[in-house]
Amino acid sequence: MSPLSLCVIAGDGIGREVVPAACRVLARLRPDIGMIEAEAGWDTFQRVGQALPDATLATARACGAVLFGAVSSPSHRVDGYRSPIVALRRALDTHANLRPVRPLGGIGRPDVDLLIVRENTEDLYIGEERSDGDTAEAIKRITRHASERVGRVAARLAAGRGGRLTIVHKANILPLTDGLFRDSVRAAASGWPALTLDECLVDTAALRLVQHPEHFDVLVAPNLYGDILSDLAAAHAGGLGLAASLNLGEQCAIAEPVHGSAPDIAGRGIANPAATFASLALLLRHHWRDADSASRLDAAIDRVLAQGVRTPDLGGDASCEQVTRAVCDTVLASR
Repeated sequence: MSPLSLCVIAGDGIGREVVPAACRVLARLRPDIGMIEAEAGWDTFQRVGQALPDATLATARACGAVLFGAVSSPSHRVDGYRSPIVALRRALDTHANLRPVRPLGGIGRPDVDLLIVRENTEDLYIGEERSDGDTAEAIKRITRHASERVGRVAARLAAGRGGRLTIVHKANILPLTDGLFRDSVRAAASGWPALTLDECLVDTAALRLVQHPEHFDVLVAPNLYGDILSDLAAAHAGGLGLAASLNLGEQCAIAEPVHGSAPDIAGRGIANPAATFASLALLLRHHWRDADSASRLDAAIDRVLAQGVRTPDLGGDASCEQVTRAVCDTVLASR
């Protein structure tokens, strides 16, 4: 492997189109980074019996950085199948999910520039459920350790953006679990005394994100609330088709566009690669600490979209290939 390596998992559906497109862009930006392909997803499960094969997990661990496309899921329960991206996040301990919300290329509200930091390893997403047929229960697990470390990530990022952090919780109803999350984040954020720190109940946060998203800067939330609120906030920046994310850990990171596998348009050449490009920029900035390349890529995405080179989901008539070529050319011209 080269000094820096990327595990490339295209997955299912349009992941097989947008991930290779992002690899072409990365090759223009950082030709020194080695790329190693691996497989995961529903098609992989059907073929080999594992949605996240052991060999893929080993490659991801060895590289320390992953670009993950999209996976399809069965419409009904299938024995042995679990979401490979959830399993990969937990296996690599990528405990903080970063979801920026900002306009790309003039698409979305120009006054919104916020970041949602979502705890990524516990809460209801541990998947521990039981049922006797009449009553079903799910375990919500919150730990001080996980809450403090995501709090440190959120506080550090908030300090770098201007110094305002909002803790989202529902401690008035769940004083033990959400109360522990709130108190742990507050304790972690005390290491940044210049921070403006406040808190907001999750239902109130949802309302404010709809009505006045410009009032937020950085929000930090437990897993479930962060998942819901980040999708809601994405509406202000062009929707999920433009939503980027980074699963960030102390040793590993997974760049992952938020959109699904979109089987209805897979193979037609019209998939929008912008969210995958933006996720790659997050990986460059926050994991590889290459702010220059990240800024060049962000600027290229903005410029290409602003020029009207857009796929049909954004009202344009460009193909995935045309958008990719335009971004590659813009990145090269920015040297």
